[in-house]
Amino acid sequence: MDIKVTSTAPEKQTNACLVVPLHAGSKLSGTAALINDLSGNAITRALKRGDAKTDIGESLMLFELDKINSDRVLLIGAGQTSKSTKPQFRNLCAEIASALKKSGSALAIIHLEKSVFATDEDAAWHARTLAQILVDSQYEFNGHSKEKKAAIRLKKTIFVVSEKNSRACSAAAKQGVAIANGQAMARDLGNLAANICTPVYLAKQAQSLAKTNSKFTTKILTEAQMAKLGMGAFLSVSQGSRQEARLICMEYRGADKKKKPTVLLGKGVTFDTGGISIKGSASMDEMKFDMCGAASVFGAMQAISELSPKCNVIGVVAAAENMPDGDASRPGDVVTTLSGQTVEILNTDAEGRLVLCDSLTYVERYKPAAVIDIATLTGACVVALGKVCTAVMSNDAKLANTLYEAGQTTGDLVWELPLWDEYQTQLDSNFADMANIGGSPAGAITAGCFLSRYAKNFRWAHLDIAGVAWKGGQQKGSTGRPVSLLMEYVLNHA
Repeated sequence: MDIKVTSTAPEKQTNACLVVPLHAGSKLSGTAALINDLSGNAITRALKRGDAKTDIGESLMLFELDKINSDRVLLIGAGQTSKSTKPQFRNLCAEIASALKKSGSALAIIHLEKSVFATDEDAAWHARTLAQILVDSQYEFNGHSKEKKAAIRLKKTIFVVSEKNSRACSAAAKQGVAIANGQAMARDLGNLAANICTPVYLAKQAQSLAKTNSKFTTKILTEAQMAKLGMGAFLSVSQGSRQEARLICMEYRGADKKKKPTVLLGKGVTFDTGGISIKGSASMDEMKFDMCGAASVFGAMQAISELSPKCNVIGVVAAAENMPDGDASRPGDVVTTLSGQTVEILNTDAEGRLVLCDSLTYVERYKPAAVIDIATLTGACVVALGKVCTAVMSNDAKLANTLYEAGQTTGDLVWELPLWDEYQTQLDSNFADMANIGGSPAGAITAGCFLSRYAKNFRWAHLDIAGVAWKGGQQKGSTGRPVSLLMEYVLNHA
């Protein structure tokens, strides 16, 4: 979708659907008052009849009003107060997106006015949020269907803002579109079937992405190269699969080379049977989503490619498939990691931490300012936090708080879990430096404790996205989370 920002009066736009927000109150204001006056009180009449309502989620389409150039006027309830909270505004944006999608309009016009959508101080946030939600609402997955779904009718949206906010809102809307495009890429990769979206396939996607921006370079490590380095934990996961593992490094250099990069590290287990510790068959098809951490890294790098921010970001994907072949790792096997530490594999279904621990050691060579790993790591996280927010664990309180604030801004929420030393003893092993699981109590936390042992030399945060990365049931599909969270962090540090 193309989104433009203008200061042209909304009533002068032609051949479009004009979105008019309605606030609760005794008097119309802003665009609503203007359109009502020009149309001979069409809006107040609709309100009196009860056809139009001011509650968020209520909408009414009016057609060909007198003295209004737009073909359609969409009245949309904007709620009880003139200053909505960020969650309320996001809900309003979602209702606008839904109504426009149903309208059949090719062009929409939305007036970002102080009394409803924004103040001068936060107009840019509103523009970015609305743009992102509008574009994301148009997403359709067409990856495998012979009959392609009908093309989305809404092609262009115009935001009308005050002249002094025009430049800031234009830049913000561009960011929103890029983030939504990144979410779409993440959702596409997550939704692809595992026989298509293999580690080698992901490597090829990284090489293609690098061609979109001259500031990108890509480095791909094969299994032979990882074996030579000594990445025994990573390779123990893929050794039962006919699909070769890959460590994919996408380097974006948009700032001075001396500026330390942010590393985004994604778990890319393209299918997880559990290995020898095999999962139950129910819903195992959803284990193609076990690479959604990697998909979110791709999505963030896609958005970065579009925006070219002044920062350095390294996107790393640890891609492997976990299968129960005759060569697969057994419970009780001991492997040596790239760091030199040994791990007793008590459960081969706790494989994500094995590909990540070697990857964490590997990214030390970038001398990172911070490392954020993103992984569908534990079912225990879903038990703890449900499907509302991501768990964050970190060795740096400031980094954890920054991610929390980014979640509040974007609505891609996170909540911190502790990494107290008292939990570390659950990983004790009689036969190696540590076990790869710590038992059922505090399963999400002990997984974070395991990873923390490989992140002692840099600022690090672990995002467990097991509850938010995809939806099951009739709505089955990747969500694209947490691309917006990652981009909020990246853009704030550009």
